[in-house]
Amino acid sequence: MIEDKNQSKTPLSELGEFGLIEHLTKDFKVKHDSTIKGVGDDAAVLDLNNNQVVVTTDMLVEGVHFDLSYMPLKHLGYKAIVVNLSDVFAMNAQATQVTVSIAVSNRFPMEALEALYDGINTAANIYNIDVVGGDTTSSTTGLIISVTAIGIVDAKDVVYRSGAKPNDLLVVSGDLGAAYMGLQVLEREKEVFKVNPQNQPDLENYTYIIERQLKPEARKDIIKLLKELEVKPTSMIDISDGLSSEILHLCKQSNVGCDLYENKIPLDPQVISTCEEFNIDSTTVAINGGEDYELLFTVSQEDFAKIKGNPNFTVIGYMKEASAGMHLITRAETSIALKAQGWSSFSN
Repeated sequence: MIEDKNQSKTPLSELGEFGLIEHLTKDFKVKHDSTIKGVGDDAAVLDLNNNQVVVTTDMLVEGVHFDLSYMPLKHLGYKAIVVNLSDVFAMNAQATQVTVSIAVSNRFPMEALEALYDGINTAANIYNIDVVGGDTTSSTTGLIISVTAIGIVDAKDVVYRSGAKPNDLLVVSGDLGAAYMGLQVLEREKEVFKVNPQNQPDLENYTYIIERQLKPEARKDIIKLLKELEVKPTSMIDISDGLSSEILHLCKQSNVGCDLYENKIPLDPQVISTCEEFNIDSTTVAINGGEDYELLFTVSQEDFAKIKGNPNFTVIGYMKEASAGMHLITRAETSIALKAQGWSSFSN
C-alpha cells in the first residue's frame, strides 16, 4: 500500500513544485569531484576530465512496470536507480550521476514521495552516485518515474554489445529467474488478499526471490572483479528483458551465432522449488523471465583460465558463426532455435 492510514498527509499543493524539489532533495550529498553543480540550478554542471561519458535513461510506469499494492515506495525508489545503473555497468563503466523525474497524481501526499526519495537516496549512497537534478510534474494516471544515469569510462575499457567473435565464451553473473518467480508469488498473494483481506501471507520460503523482484541489485561488483582479474569482455549487456532476448541482442549486434546450454544455466534452489510449486518449467523462467539485472558477457577463450572456478561467473555457452544461428542445447542434447520471448512493454 502507498502509506499507513495513520500517517499525516501533506498535500503537494502546500509546497509547490520548487518547494517540493527542495524538500525531497535536501539530503542528497555530492560525492564526486566531477559534480560541479547538482540540484538547484537550470542544469547540472559536470567536469568529466576527458573520460568517455555513457548516458542511459529508463522509465517506470505504474500499472506497467510496478504495482504499489505490493511494491513499497522506498523499494521502488531504490529499484528505479538500480535498473539504470545496471545499464551503465553493462558498458564496463563507473556510474557517477543520475537525474530523477517524476509525474505524480494528487492521490500521493508528500509523505509518500518522501518514502520514494528515501529509496532513491539509499541507492545513491550505496552505489556512490550523485543525484544532480530532475523534474516533477502532475499526472492523471498515477506515478511515472524517469531516471537518467551518467557514467564515465576510459576509452580503452568501454565494452559494447557488438564485439563478440565466434568461439568466444558466453558468461553470466549470478543466477537467473528469481525476479520473475518473486513476481509470481507476489501476484498470487495479491489475488488471495483480494478474496480475503484478513489473510496475512507467509512469505518466509520465498525471501530470496521476492527480494530479487522488489530490491534488485546492479552488478557493480562484477565490473570491479573483471578489472582485478584483468579480463575485458568482448561484448556485454545486462539482463533486463530475459536471457534469450539479451543473447539475441548480442548476436545481432556482433553478427555471430550462439549455442546456449540448458544444463549450464545457473538457478537458485528457491527458484527451482517455486517453479515446481507453480508447475512452471525452470528453464523457461530463466530464459524468458527478465528483471534479473545480472551481466551477460562474452570473453575470449584465452581468458577462460582467469574466470574458471569463480563462483560469480557461469559459462553457459559459446558464440559461433552467424550462419550457425542461435540455439538452446537441451539436457537431451537436442537443438532448439532461441526466440526473444522475454518481457515487452508493448505486448499484451
